[in-house]
Amino acid sequence: MGLSHNRSNATRTTVFAMTIATLALIVTQSVSAGTVNPATKGYTDLEMLTFFTFFVGYIAMGAAFVFFMVERNSVAPQFRTTMTISALIVGIAAMHYYYMRGVYIEHDAVSIEYRYMDWIITVPLMALKFPSLVGKDAITDKKVAGLGFTGICFVGALIMIGFGYAGESGMMDAIPALLLGGMGWAMIIVATGTPWTDGLGVDNSKIAPELMWSTNALRWFIVVGWIIYPIGYLFSPEVALVDGPSEDLMAVLYNSADMINKIGFGVVAWMGAKKASSMMA
Repeated sequence: MGLSHNRSNATRTTVFAMTIATLALIVTQSVSAGTVNPATKGYTDLEMLTFFTFFVGYIAMGAAFVFFMVERNSVAPQFRTTMTISALIVGIAAMHYYYMRGVYIEHDAVSIEYRYMDWIITVPLMALKFPSLVGKDAITDKKVAGLGFTGICFVGALIMIGFGYAGESGMMDAIPALLLGGMGWAMIIVATGTPWTDGLGVDNSKIAPELMWSTNALRWFIVVGWIIYPIGYLFSPEVALVDGPSEDLMAVLYNSADMINKIGFGVVAWMGAKKASSMMA
């Protein structure tokens, strides 16, 4: 028993050291790429806020990556995939924010290309947290057009992100793109459920009581937290569906939504996994 405990501690120490080294390397590369004093660039207050959210987003996602990796071995084995997914989401986002921050500093522009590259990877991963957290027994075998839970979430994510990019890049009219992208969002909500209802792919009666709070918290993020994204879409200069469109305001909304949803998504899943692991012990 003591040997097993020592091995567990050694593993956690190794993971911690590796993740800290990775984060330190990223930060070092960031600094070596050029230190910029935003005050010398003549930024307006909104531009300064945009710079701030890009920088804080980059650091916060990196810190969350370290946290989730270190905590991975503190939960029961069946929840470690959940922690790995949480770490992947914020780790991938941290790298994209590093590049988006660079584009903003060097070219005074907000990159939608890096933004959508990040979302096309991380949004499906966020939906995959449900089966990894609630357990396979809570995932139903119901299908729509031959698609089960995973298929609906993946196709919904592709629709949501694909039409969002088409609207923001000018490939199609902004309003139809927004409505069609909303259909993808609705597909994910139908599959995962809401804080008040079961999902097509999730049976609440088969979710352990200690995981129910975290499951509903994840649903709150999808149903309510994701609303910030279409609001940001409205301010895109290419979309221009509101008076005074601004890519800086769009970026602030997107950056804030990413930090709230991606980090928050991982934290509530970790809380549920810790509670369930404690009950099992």
